[in-house]
Amino acid sequence: MQAAAIAQEWSTYTAIDHQVWATLYRRRMATLRGTASRLFLEGIDAIGLREDRVPDLESVNRRLAPRTGWRAVPVGGFLPAAEFFASLARREFPTTITVRPPEQLDYLPEPDIFHDVFGHVPLHADPAFADFLQDFGARAAAAGPDALEGFTRLFWFTIEFGLVREEGEVRIYGSGLISSAKDAANALGPGCDRRPFTRAAAMAQDFRIDDIQPVLFVVDGFEELLGSEK
Repeated sequence: MQAAAIAQEWSTYTAIDHQVWATLYRRRMATLRGTASRLFLEGIDAIGLREDRVPDLESVNRRLAPRTGWRAVPVGGFLPAAEFFASLARREFPTTITVRPPEQLDYLPEPDIFHDVFGHVPLHADPAFADFLQDFGARAAAAGPDALEGFTRLFWFTIEFGLVREEGEVRIYGSGLISSAKDAANALGPGCDRRPFTRAAAMAQDFRIDDIQPVLFVVDGFEELLGSEK
């Protein structure tokens, strides 16, 4: 069933919700300032994310949309793949607005607002990444169900678990790495096989959603995501 867009109703977040956001924000930013893409870090400031409270998507969009045309659109659950891709093609990012409970700070099997907004949305303020994400959505929506597996892999190894080389250092940008200390440590550690990115390689690489990633792909810049056809 399709999950329709809903209102965020920011005023209904509780003190515990804001505390959970603040705890997660502090934990990740303590290491991300030295390991994340500078474009992600610039995006945090550009869209106005704050440590002390859950983000108000209307406020985020007022800052984001004039930069790249992207908007974070609150939804009540998972979208079918075709509708998710179509949303990306419209520069609309479907965003879960729930906050994980305090007892699940370290791991949540489904996305929440920390993963979706903190993990994803800052990069939507970068023009090159924003163009790639729209292009990905348009291609995936037009490709049909037979190509779904390949586009799912491409999404996984770029938007969720991508690495980028900046000033000679490999840094993280994928939201699964941005929002997870364990996955980020693996991605930059000696046990991860980091390979040069091509679309063909990413779309052919298997993965498991419930395990550490043994293989990841490194781009030399977000323009490479849009331009790589091999």
